[in-house]
Amino acid sequence: MTGRAGRQARALRRLTGRLRRARRLLRPVPRGRPAGAAAPRPVARPGSVRPTGGGGVAGAAGPVAAGVLVLLGLANLLAVDGVAPAGKQAAVAVVGLALMVLARRLRAEALTVVAVGVYAVAVAGLVVVRVAGVSANGATRWIAVGPLTVQPSELAKAGVLLLLAVVLGSGRPEWQRLPVALVVAAVPVALTALQPDLSTATLLALAAVAVLVTSRVSVRAVAGLVGAAVVAAPLAVGLLRPYQAERLAAFLGGSGQDPGGAGWAVEQARIAVGSAPLWGHAGDPLAGLLASYLPERDTDLAPASVVQQFGPVAGAVLALAAGVLVWRLAVAARECRTPQAGLVAAGMAVLFGVEVVVSTGGNLGLLPLAGVPFPLVSFGGTALVVHLVAIGSVFGLRRDGVRRALWSPPSLRRRPRLVRVLAAGVVAVLLGFVATAATLQGAGGAALAATAHDQSTRCVPVPATRGAILDRGGAVLAGATERTAPSRVDAVPAMLLADPAELARLAALLGTPQAALRARLAAVPATTPTLPVAEVAPGLGDRIDRTGPAGVLVRPSVRRAYPTGTLFGPLLGFVGRPGPADLRADSSLTADDVVGRAGLEAQYDAVLRGVDGQQCFSVTPAGVPVAPAERRAPVRGADVVLAVDTALQTRLARSLLRALDTTRNPRAIASAVALDPRTGQVRAMVSLPAYDGAVFGPPTDAAAAAALARAPGGPMLQHATRSAVPPGSTFKLVVAAADTASGVQDPGLVVPTGAELTVAGHTFHNWRPMGPMAMIEALAWSNDVYFYKLALALGPERLVGTARALGVGSPTGVDLPGESGGLLGSPSAGGEPWYVGTTVQLGIGQGPVEVTPLQNARWTAAIATGRLVTPRLAVATGSAATGFSPVPAPPPRPLPFAATLGPVRDGMRAVVAGGTGSALARLPFPVGAKTGTAQDGSLPGEEYDNWITAAAPFDDPSVVVTVLVQGPPHAATAPDTVAAEGLRQALLPAG
Repeated sequence: MTGRAGRQARALRRLTGRLRRARRLLRPVPRGRPAGAAAPRPVARPGSVRPTGGGGVAGAAGPVAAGVLVLLGLANLLAVDGVAPAGKQAAVAVVGLALMVLARRLRAEALTVVAVGVYAVAVAGLVVVRVAGVSANGATRWIAVGPLTVQPSELAKAGVLLLLAVVLGSGRPEWQRLPVALVVAAVPVALTALQPDLSTATLLALAAVAVLVTSRVSVRAVAGLVGAAVVAAPLAVGLLRPYQAERLAAFLGGSGQDPGGAGWAVEQARIAVGSAPLWGHAGDPLAGLLASYLPERDTDLAPASVVQQFGPVAGAVLALAAGVLVWRLAVAARECRTPQAGLVAAGMAVLFGVEVVVSTGGNLGLLPLAGVPFPLVSFGGTALVVHLVAIGSVFGLRRDGVRRALWSPPSLRRRPRLVRVLAAGVVAVLLGFVATAATLQGAGGAALAATAHDQSTRCVPVPATRGAILDRGGAVLAGATERTAPSRVDAVPAMLLADPAELARLAALLGTPQAALRARLAAVPATTPTLPVAEVAPGLGDRIDRTGPAGVLVRPSVRRAYPTGTLFGPLLGFVGRPGPADLRADSSLTADDVVGRAGLEAQYDAVLRGVDGQQCFSVTPAGVPVAPAERRAPVRGADVVLAVDTALQTRLARSLLRALDTTRNPRAIASAVALDPRTGQVRAMVSLPAYDGAVFGPPTDAAAAAALARAPGGPMLQHATRSAVPPGSTFKLVVAAADTASGVQDPGLVVPTGAELTVAGHTFHNWRPMGPMAMIEALAWSNDVYFYKLALALGPERLVGTARALGVGSPTGVDLPGESGGLLGSPSAGGEPWYVGTTVQLGIGQGPVEVTPLQNARWTAAIATGRLVTPRLAVATGSAATGFSPVPAPPPRPLPFAATLGPVRDGMRAVVAGGTGSALARLPFPVGAKTGTAQDGSLPGEEYDNWITAAAPFDDPSVVVTVLVQGPPHAATAPDTVAAEGLRQALLPAG
């Protein structure tokens, strides 16, 4: 072979060798094998190139994640909308999955044809929508194709991505590619915005920007476009539909409470996510009711609905599948064979990621609820098919991709930029959303669950039985119930109307025509909690309560009974419906409750009332009851045990009534108090005239109540604690105590008295002429002149100071509402001018001093024992079943001048031994007392306040009886008789 020929042969062999090496180097690199490593298999034939990284578990992760999302969407539809919508979506999903499998056969060579075709069909559909579209909620977005509806804007997402990828990945200069790309994007964006569908239009614009960024268009051009979009953004606000503006305002201004508002939707989504149990509410009988509180639960709020129905575990799976799918789409963008294919994958990754982030953020209240459905999960056939086909196309283009190990044309080396960074950002945001959801479940879960319960439940009270008021021996003074009154039957209209069988059963029990009962129930709004439908005998009421329909409540008509009638009337008070002030003060009260209105019923209302129960009903968001919910049984009120002795009360009341009858003055009042001076326990408290609390029901006997209001003598007042009158000579005990406490005048000093005393030109008379006397005798005979002079010697400040120490002029603290503090004037108090004559009058219990019978009894007890007590009526609360607990009472307070009171006590004893109270001397035990008669300007003519206050047995007092009888002077002895009978009953009950 010639040299030339040899050289040619050698060159051919070298070229052949190089081609062989190039062929080996161009062979696909299997996953897991280093670039340039020898392949174990021969080079694949054209058209059957093995994909890089296209097989194995990692390659299947994307399609599997898509399948998981589809299954979650179908499960959610089945749970919240039923079989029919779920079946329809499932059929669409089967078609979409089949098309996704078919789309996996897409190759880069066919991309241009497919892109142009999809884009053209999408734009044509958008044009048809403008001409003959189907409208709903103020927007025209759909085309009706037989029984199906198609949304071209969803197809436009794929068309824009595909055609932009073809244009921007063509390799032409940027100044040629960019204008064409902008026109390609602008047409469907504008047509979609005109529907109006701003959320989809915004997504289309974002997808276009994503393709621009990933296609390596210059940063300057992209920045200019973004800047223009920012400047134009305020103009888009004017294009917002009312519901879209409401959603934006709800996000900026907080959640609302209007069930039709966007704020309500976001709040319900947060409640659904935060209150769901670990495995959700699916299977719960009330799952459908809870789902009804979540608007758009199959579209915009589908993620929250998935968590509500299937629990946080399903929510975590949802986020994981979405994150995996976004990441695999991003990875595919780096492994496609051509720039156009890579841009398709990159655009789809960004579009899918934006949809997932915006939808999830809106469901958690972290972003405005923009009306962006969750891809593959939210209901919508067109969107489901388009997304599945697009995903299949991306993974088909990825399988078609072949990377050359050492050499490939420069046009094939340009990969989309920032795709994995954007995908990583989406995954990071999803992780943040998962953390937020976990926080809702953890820290706020209990509160959100309570909110969910409260908003879906309406409760009506079940009244508690009111506790009884008992005397010291356990006899019932208030609380017996009348079971002869009819029971009221209340029905829940919506529940009975929804169940004809139960309606018929109730009508049969009531003996009412079914049609009439139905008409009565249908005449009220469906949201009415309960409606009274009948009154039945107690026995039938009990039967209906035990066996009646679920939507029926039986309320026994219970009237408060007072077995002793008027005997304890003003002391016990009465019950009635709460007034406006009661309702404002206690939000737990309703207009149908029964509360104490006066006396001990009012004082111990919180104890006696008990705790009402509740019958709750589950309600729809519109407030319509649909099913019974939990029932809380009422807790009976506690009984209140009083220190009063019914026998002593009866004896005093009868004697006092006889005394009052002798006055023949219908306006006169009378009162008697029996007080234990050691503890302050009130053993009796009589007030005349009186009333029977049963008059006030409820219901109130209007005629009887009106008669009581007009009756003279104030029968509605508890005169023992609320009627303050001049104490007369009983106040001389206080004046004498002031003297012994201050030592101004020796109690043994004999003072000239006589028939009158003239001071500063005014003459003050004695009740009869008397000779010189010391304190004891002056008390015994109630010598006015002695106490005129003693008051002048003491001066008003000493006198008033001691009176205050003995409780004069202030409430006693007795456990009764509305107690009067009486009156005690002083020069330092201001008001009326204070004269020397004022001091003189105060010395005998006239002038600026008015007291209640209970105040009088209290200072009598203090002088007799040296300790000031706080009067108490209630001594224990509880029940026979649970036991009784004592009612705390303030301990007696020792008087600072107790050791000096001996002369005063001796004077009280002298009153009975041979003075004005000698009617008590016949009692078989020692008694100390003081009588008094005071002129009262409020009484007509020669009417007086006739007093006596007595303590016995006087060597160790255990009872003080104080009596007031208004009437003429001849009635002055009437209180003595009342006191004598009261003391005898208290100390010798069997006598």
